[in-house]
Amino acid sequence: MFVLTNQNSIANHYLEGLRDISQQSDRLKFRRNMERLGEILAYELSKSLEYSPHTITTPLANTPSNRLKSSPVIIAILRAAIPFYNGVLNYFDQADSGFIGAFRKEEIPGSEVEIDFSYLAAPAIEGKEIILVDPMLATGKSLVTSVQQLLKNGTPKNIHILAAIAAPEGLEYLKTHLGFPYQLWLGAVDEKLNEKAYIVPGLGDAGDLSFGPKL
Repeated sequence: MFVLTNQNSIANHYLEGLRDISQQSDRLKFRRNMERLGEILAYELSKSLEYSPHTITTPLANTPSNRLKSSPVIIAILRAAIPFYNGVLNYFDQADSGFIGAFRKEEIPGSEVEIDFSYLAAPAIEGKEIILVDPMLATGKSLVTSVQQLLKNGTPKNIHILAAIAAPEGLEYLKTHLGFPYQLWLGAVDEKLNEKAYIVPGLGDAGDLSFGPKL
């Protein structure tokens, strides 16, 4: 598991901008900071992928280089993931993309969080490196549901899960329920979930902060 904030870097500034209520009213800045975290995590993830040597020609000479063997497939969980996904796509700019609609059902006090899976549009994933993008890894249930649906269409080579912020409860849920090998690439791991299954300290609702409140 890679956690970006385990080391000090400029990413701390972007994460602070996402969390700070005095800055959250600027939707453009919020989306851009989320995009920047996606770019940084995509760069870190790229170090784990396979490359092949080849030779290129500059204006002065031939020189060796290493090229990504194949582009990954990026899957975004709508709608909150869109700015985060854009950051990942900026780095893997030749990647195929897929989109999943998975969201929490209306809450009933005292009941567990349930996930409504409503949409899947994805390219072929057989033998591919899959990057599953969801900015807030809270309960982990939407990610598990998404992977279960994806696996109906093929078996990927690897699954990489990218999240800006994760909760320990969600990480434990993935470990117990995912049933397929995966790697985690996280901006930060926070303290806990509250009684409404929101991450604490977290940042609030990433979708609403990017695009406005939903009905």
